Order: sequence, then structure tokens, then C-alpha cells
Amino acid sequence: MTYAIIVDPLSTGQEYGPAFREAGATPIAVLSGLQPPDSYLPTWFPENYEAVHYFDGDVSALAEQLRGYLVDGFVIPGAESGVELADQLIDRLTPGAGNVSPLNTARRDKRAMSAALGAAGVPRLRQISSDDPAVIDAWLADNGLVGRRLVIKPPKGGGGDEVHIIAEDDDWRTRFAEILGNTNKLGVHNDEVLVQEYAEGTEYLVDSYSVDGRHALVDVCRYTKIRRGDQIGIYRRIDFLEPDHPEVLAIWPYTQQVLDAVGIRVGCGHAEVMLTPDGPRLIEVAARPAGGGHQMVSDLATGDNHIKRTVAHRLRGEFRESFDLVQRLRGIFVSAHRAGILRNGEVLQKAEALASFHWMRVMKENGALVPETVDLFTCLAWVILIHQDLAVLDEDYDRVLELEAEIQIDPV
Repeated sequence: MTYAIIVDPLSTGQEYGPAFREAGATPIAVLSGLQPPDSYLPTWFPENYEAVHYFDGDVSALAEQLRGYLVDGFVIPGAESGVELADQLIDRLTPGAGNVSPLNTARRDKRAMSAALGAAGVPRLRQISSDDPAVIDAWLADNGLVGRRLVIKPPKGGGGDEVHIIAEDDDWRTRFAEILGNTNKLGVHNDEVLVQEYAEGTEYLVDSYSVDGRHALVDVCRYTKIRRGDQIGIYRRIDFLEPDHPEVLAIWPYTQQVLDAVGIRVGCGHAEVMLTPDGPRLIEVAARPAGGGHQMVSDLATGDNHIKRTVAHRLRGEFRESFDLVQRLRGIFVSAHRAGILRNGEVLQKAEALASFHWMRVMKENGALVPETVDLFTCLAWVILIHQDLAVLDEDYDRVLELEAEIQIDPV
């Protein structure tokens, strides 16, 4: 019997359990805590797993609990919160079978990530992570960044949570004080704050799957994000690109350098890359499947995704070099312009009449209290458009934005 041990099968990683079971393997869940972080709780389905094990702080004891599954089994992370624990378990249970062990932290912590790129000679954005404002002040002065636009965020955040832009005439210390010491939406305590130079350009999502250090493309999307005040991690739309698109050809070689630099040799890679006037620059990279519903849209656009690649590799030894764009897909993130009581969510149902409409999910019902959209976790709705004619996609996209503007939210 083959056991698939998934550490934090949450977010889109919750799809691993059913996928492995359907393919003939027995899924085992490991939670990195006694319960999932609140933002992941709606995606926790313990009934999908033969057994559930919990991490209480003793990695060695947990490894011993799992050792019996490893006769013909493997360990993989399901979500960002499980990446570090998965690495630690692999190092104890199947040494050498995972990613590069000395670089474990570089695949989770943005400060170590940047250091790994620097050590490998890969171009990167300048940044510093510290709990001391004086240290950051000195670093800004040394790097000629005083009075320049900056980005400030947690070193171990995700989904755009607590990501802020600091304008030239603003004081970064205000946001620094708000982030330091908080527990972010991934359940991680912000023991430091990361300050980064601001990068102009277009942002891309680059999904990969690696086997023995060989990297393959799973999908590539162009991101569009919007700002609200100094919040910059607000997703607006994603557009899937062809594997031979000029923008893909410009960023894929760089992304492979990033994967090598942070030691990703086996499994999923999920990178966010900015194409700047100076060339590609990494925003962040993760060693787990893309979250936020991305497995569904990747499958629609390409007929494949991280979950399918993992099952194909782990159970059948398959490796696919690239992907095909089988449908032109645009995903739209509908925002709540303020916090309050949702009154007319049904207005979004008008999108179902659009020529390119494929699917929609509204996160809240009328009468519910909704948060202002400031990151991926607080989007009000998600609309999927599919059509081979870009002009139709553009027209329907504009119509969805018009519907978003009709949404009524009463202040509390």
C-alpha cells in the first residue's frame, strides 16, 4: 500500500486527499498545529484522510509516528503553513529525497530567500528584515533608499496579507509598528518586518514542478493588482499565457535560477516574479501548490495543475516538461469597497449572461458582515471567464467591474 502523507492539506492542498485516493494511494494528514489557521479552516476536511496526526512541537516524536507509512510512501506539503514541517519530516524519514536541506528556511522566509538568491548570484530586489527600526534606518541610508518608495510586509506572510506600499513622503515606521508582533493570516507571529525596494513592472505567477532538479512549467499567469490607499496586495485579475508567449520566455529561465537558488529539487514550485525594466526580479517563491482556488483554474486553462502533476510523478513516475494552453481564461477577483453589511450580492448573478461566463463564487450572502477587500483572503467573489476571443474577454471583464460598482454595502 502506498501512503501519501500531506502536511497541512489546506487551501488548494485539500485536493490532494481525494486525488491520491482516486489514484489508488492512501492519504494521511499531518497538521502543523492542533488546528488549522483560521484563514484555512474552511478547507480542512479530515474525513478525506485515513488518519490525522498533529504536530505538538516535537518533530522527532512525530516522525516516529509516521515512520510506518514510509515503507512505500512519501511526505509532501499541502499549504504554505506546512512547508517547513514537511522539510523537517523528510530530513528525518527519507534523507536526501526532498529539497536541499540547508536551504529549508529559504523556501519559506523571505529574508533567507533573498540571501539565497544573493549567494547564488541571481538578481534580486534589495530588502532587509529586522525588529529594530534603527537597523532599517541605517540600511536605507547605506542603500540610497531614504525618501524612496518602499514595500513593507511580514517575512512569512502570504496572499497579500499586510503588504503595504510606503510613498516617498510617508514614514515606514507606522506600518512597521502595526505589523511587528502581530499574528498574520497564516498563523505566524511577525517577529520581524521586511522592508523592500519598490519594483515597477508587470507581475507574473509561475507554477512549476521539479523532479531530481529538473524544472517543468505547469502554468504561467499575468497578474493585475490594484491599490487601495497603501494596500498593494489586492488581486484584480489573472490571465493565463501560452508557454511560448514572449513574456513567458523572458521570465522562465530566471525562475529556474530562483528554484535552484532556494534548493527546490522535487515537487511544486509557486513563484511570483516581477518583470522590471532591469529584467525579472523575484517577489517570492514557495515550495507548495498554488492556493486561492488556482488548481481549478489551472486545470480549466491547461488541462493540468500542481495536484495532477504531483500524483502523476509520485505514483507513476511521470514528468512533463511544459503545458498547453487549451482555453483562454481570465479570473476576476471582485472586491468589497468597504466593510459592512452586504445588501445586494445577487447583482453579480447578471454576469452569468455574459458570453464568456464560466463560473462564479460569491463568498458571502446578503445580510452578512463583509470585510473591506485588502488581500486575497478578503475578496468578495471570484468570476471565471473563458473565451478564445480576447475582445470578448475584455468586454465581459469591464462588465463585471460595472457590476462590482453596483454592489451595496451598508456601513456598520
